Amino acid sequence: MSGAARGPAASIAAAAKPRRLSAHDLIGLIADPDSYVSWDAAPVEPDLGDAYREELVAAAAKSGVDESIITGEAVIDGRRVVLIACEFSFLAGSIGVASAERFVRAMERATAERLPVLASTASGGTRMQEGTVAFVAMVKIAAAVAAHQGEGLPYLTYLRHPSTGGALASFGSLGQVTVAEPGALVGFLGPRVYEALYGEKFPVGVQSAENLARHGIIDGVLPPEGLRDVIARTLRLLERPTHAELAARAADPGTASDDPAGSADTWASITRTRDRRRPGLRELLRHAATDVVPLSGTGQGERDPGLALCLARFGGVPAVVVGQDRRAQRAHAPLGPAALRAARRAMHLSEELRLPLVTVIDTPGAALSRTAEEGGLASEIAHCIADLATHRGPTLSILLGEGTGGGALAILPADRTLAAEHAWLSPLPPEGASAIVHRDTDHAAELAEQQGVASARLRANRIVDRVVAERPDAADEAVTFCRRMGDAVAQELAALQLTQPDRRRVLRHERYRRLGL
Repeated sequence: MSGAARGPAASIAAAAKPRRLSAHDLIGLIADPDSYVSWDAAPVEPDLGDAYREELVAAAAKSGVDESIITGEAVIDGRRVVLIACEFSFLAGSIGVASAERFVRAMERATAERLPVLASTASGGTRMQEGTVAFVAMVKIAAAVAAHQGEGLPYLTYLRHPSTGGALASFGSLGQVTVAEPGALVGFLGPRVYEALYGEKFPVGVQSAENLARHGIIDGVLPPEGLRDVIARTLRLLERPTHAELAARAADPGTASDDPAGSADTWASITRTRDRRRPGLRELLRHAATDVVPLSGTGQGERDPGLALCLARFGGVPAVVVGQDRRAQRAHAPLGPAALRAARRAMHLSEELRLPLVTVIDTPGAALSRTAEEGGLASEIAHCIADLATHRGPTLSILLGEGTGGGALAILPADRTLAAEHAWLSPLPPEGASAIVHRDTDHAAELAEQQGVASARLRANRIVDRVVAERPDAADEAVTFCRRMGDAVAQELAALQLTQPDRRRVLRHERYRRLGL
């Protein structure tokens, strides 16, 4: 979501009410010219009497479509994509029995033909005229999406104005990547219903696309004109390399051809990683990755500026990336439990899309606060470690700089671990460890050396598999260093994908089982 897209970190003023985009208008914006082919048969509507039949006829005449959902396939940037779109002008885009059935049939066909899906909501929710039967049909809609995702297929969602009720609470909220139209009303309970039930207006701005992006419920805000580019980029990113391409990449270290033993000057390394000029996660993505599609938060109402997640390619190899941003942690707040819940979202997404997972460690330490304790920080660290230890796909962790405490350990376990030459890993900041052992901070350097936190010792102790050179300091060669690290990442990911999954998981278990023996 770059260029025209706006992420939650942007300063976003309250947007004006957007113009209503019809389903066919949306398709015209994103599909290659003359490529859209409808999949729809005539809907079989429930017989609820003459009055309802007349409503349906009037809705069709007003909207130009025969139901509130239309489905079909199109070509977007040369790739076949299934499109499912609500039409708000047909009975406020409400989902009835016939439209639910149409959605499910399209999803089942997309799954059978192994095609990606873009679903776009613009709906007031369940069709009240049809009552409970239509309401319960949301279950089969969600089940069809889950079956599609269970096959490792992409399911993307675009929330148009308005997106509320059962449509949002079923297919609108299940996207692996979810963005919304600027200014769109997005919320479970429509403002009119809230006012009728409670006798007061719903708080202004809560149910806006921008507010939900700020809270990590959706991944960003994107004008319709920018949607085609994001879909094309996402689908391009998700294309899997062939076995031959992986083999060639695994054999080619690129600029990361040397294999240093690591830094033995512990305190010098710690000092260097605290340099504000040192490249971090964002620089690594900018200079070493392509087709980056940023994601945001947990998708469940939490986001932490100290952690970023995205889809990206390294040397042509796609991956889900989750990493710590030490600058944001220092500028805003230490890494909290919400960050680790977002990391677990990335872990789940990598399994769902059957992509390797890359974790990037660069943190001065997790939050020590009442909020963190009451938010379950220790539990989230434990669950992250357990999830990574049992992860079904290839995993690669990168010690990029500071590696302090439980926040670092939470995303460390992996099939392979790379370390920048001056990166380090420690149970506490050296000053904190000195305070525990010596009751002062004067022994920090001495204790860091004793603990074996520097990359040479980490490699000797088989915590790190490979060290990526700094010449002599990443802060002095930021772009070159990031590209060197990116080449190492691409080579490692390719090699991991060439390893049989069962063997890879056994090796991962043995790696940590034998640690320290």
